[in-house]
Amino acid sequence: MAKSRWMLRFAKWHIWLGWLVGVPILMWTVTGLVMVAKPIEEVRGNHLRSEVEQQALPSDTNIAVTLPQDTTQPVKSVSTMMQDGRPITSITYMDGTVARFGPDGTQLPLLGEIAARAIVAEQIKGGEKVVSATRFDAEDTPFDFRRPIPVWQIALEDGAHIYVNEQTGEIAAVRTKWWRVFDFMWGLHIMDLKTREDTSHPILILFAILGVIGSLLGCILMFRRSKARVVGRTHAG
Repeated sequence: MAKSRWMLRFAKWHIWLGWLVGVPILMWTVTGLVMVAKPIEEVRGNHLRSEVEQQALPSDTNIAVTLPQDTTQPVKSVSTMMQDGRPITSITYMDGTVARFGPDGTQLPLLGEIAARAIVAEQIKGGEKVVSATRFDAEDTPFDFRRPIPVWQIALEDGAHIYVNEQTGEIAAVRTKWWRVFDFMWGLHIMDLKTREDTSHPILILFAILGVIGSLLGCILMFRRSKARVVGRTHAG
């Protein structure tokens, strides 16, 4: 009798938990299904990137870069690589800003719209089909970029947004239409549509715990009912 009473309680708790966590569980399942519908490489837009041949630095490369005398910015790193057929030295400061210098040591200007369009046309398939080009400051980047970097957003006809780093001339991100769908589903999945980055907040943890408890109760009830059916068949025989 005691076991029967406990099973009745478990059944009631299971029903109430089902009403409470049914919607989140369905949401987690649907969003998870959407997020795995396409390979992550396609979500990230890797299939749009053209293969650009890497160029080695000339053996006689000897670049001396002199920092401006009035600068007080501490330097984080210095690197030299081939860009546009010439060796370019990039100095990254501790605050994340980057300055580029040409082979003769002169500082290069920030990337302009024409140069950003040319980079996208060269490195992205269909990159010549531009709808708009918009510059964004590091403090005001679009939501589908969400990185504190000054960029050019090159919007293409297929709905893709290509972000080119204004300081380095590198493609910082490729955001396809499907990426934006994936991003929205991810926000629902972790119950954080505002930043879509917080994977450990009280609401998510609470519903996850309730979901686990509901699943455990369901397993107990299923085992009990299976046992009851077996007993019933034995008596009937």
